[in-house]
Amino acid sequence: MQKNFDQWNSVKKETDKREAIFKFQPRDVWFVRVGENVGFEQSGKGKDFLRPVLVFKKFSKELFWGIPLTSSLKNKDKKYYFAFSSPSYEKQSVAILSQIKLFDSKRLIYKIGYVEKKDFSELKGKLIQLIDE
Repeated sequence: MQKNFDQWNSVKKETDKREAIFKFQPRDVWFVRVGENVGFEQSGKGKDFLRPVLVFKKFSKELFWGIPLTSSLKNKDKKYYFAFSSPSYEKQSVAILSQIKLFDSKRLIYKIGYVEKKDFSELKGKLIQLIDE
């Protein structure tokens, strides 16, 4: 699949001009301008390069660790993924734990839901286990 880095560069310039969104918190799921990324790194889709992302840890009004989400777990090593269902948007999601990264809140486009406290606690435990390996 051909990647469109030039189009992403234009979207990224516009994203940088946006006002930061301050009303986000851990457990939120947002569509985020993830962009066009290299190799096997998760990229966004569509004209705005969007991907659902779980807010894992908020560091400030502008910065957070986010975990990209996907909808499929088939043919994947389950130790790097965490599957959950969210009643807030009625869709199974899979957190790609190995791709946690720092995001600026300017990339947040709109909130689509949240992760239940129980699932979030399990996800945290699995991420800590992955880091301790």
